[in-house]
Amino acid sequence: MTWSRFSGLAYIDEDRACDGYTLITPPGDSAVLLGMRGEVVHRWRFPDHHPGYARLLPNGNLLMRAIVKGLPPAVPVEFGEEHPPLAEHVRRMAGGATHLLEVDWDGKVVWSYENGLMHHDFARLENGNTLAVTWSELEPLRELEVQGGLPRRPGEVLPPLLGDTIIEVDSTGAEVWWCDIGQLLDPAADRLCPLEPRWAWTHVNGISLTRAGELLVSCRNIDRVLAIDRATGEITWKWAGARHQHSPVEAANGNVLVFDNGVHRSNVPRSRVVEVERATGKLAWSYEGDPPESFFSWNVSNADELANGNILVCEGALGRLFEVTRSGDIVWEWFSPYRGRIAGRSSAIIFRAHRYTPDHPGLAGRDLRAE
Repeated sequence: MTWSRFSGLAYIDEDRACDGYTLITPPGDSAVLLGMRGEVVHRWRFPDHHPGYARLLPNGNLLMRAIVKGLPPAVPVEFGEEHPPLAEHVRRMAGGATHLLEVDWDGKVVWSYENGLMHHDFARLENGNTLAVTWSELEPLRELEVQGGLPRRPGEVLPPLLGDTIIEVDSTGAEVWWCDIGQLLDPAADRLCPLEPRWAWTHVNGISLTRAGELLVSCRNIDRVLAIDRATGEITWKWAGARHQHSPVEAANGNVLVFDNGVHRSNVPRSRVVEVERATGKLAWSYEGDPPESFFSWNVSNADELANGNILVCEGALGRLFEVTRSGDIVWEWFSPYRGRIAGRSSAIIFRAHRYTPDHPGLAGRDLRAE
């Protein structure tokens, strides 16, 4: 957990770092593309929305989840009160969104999709459709089957337990496919963390696609990473070796990279990045801090494999990004200077970071000189 008042580029090994441009969505009203020395080479501003997380598309547009500005604040429900309808309740949940937006290089909206139940993650498919994660209420009988979670206090009124449905929408916003994650899991074996309230069972916080077209899914509150066959809707792989993880992605060798946040880990909470062999469930590679407790992000965060085989890590809760080699050497490190008010406190939080090589098609012909 590298707390630092320093901001900007801390270190670069120009011979071993992977050249490119790093996209972040810091607190505020913009998304930022950084050069290797932390200089801003492009900025998208959003006067009508609070951006939560963005990715660069091959056409140079930005796809992002966002919350429309001007919504009244979500007031926490007091102990013993009845809970509001689902759409209002989920506004207090993590990673929420009201819109998915595709904007061009100048920030003009070219496509939008509105759904107040969306949260955390999305993915653009090769056919032009878009996947999105949405909250969904469990059926009452299913809710009773789900094991785990904090015990209900006497007189406590809990909201309906939430699961997740991943939906695919076309360019008109019509749903053309969906997958109810809660129906695929075993409510007895895939238990809710005993230290989490019984608000969200699966809590999907990351999705991505493998080269074979499978869907990788991170279910935070049950410590599960899944691979789902989109054609059959069946789970083809399940891994339970992390604690409240984020952002599973396929590595070049077919293994799965996971940011293991390490929340509620026994002994000292600490994060790590792991590469998991699908055939065995064993770790092919991992990175931890030295000492281990020096690297810890209790929420958000991700890890991406770069073109040179290094790993770009977003220690998101602290706004720290670094690139690490497979031998464990840090060859690039940057601390975010951007801060905002999150839950009433100053924060440099970054949900995720992605680096794009100079030959990425979305960057072709762009002016990438520093501001």
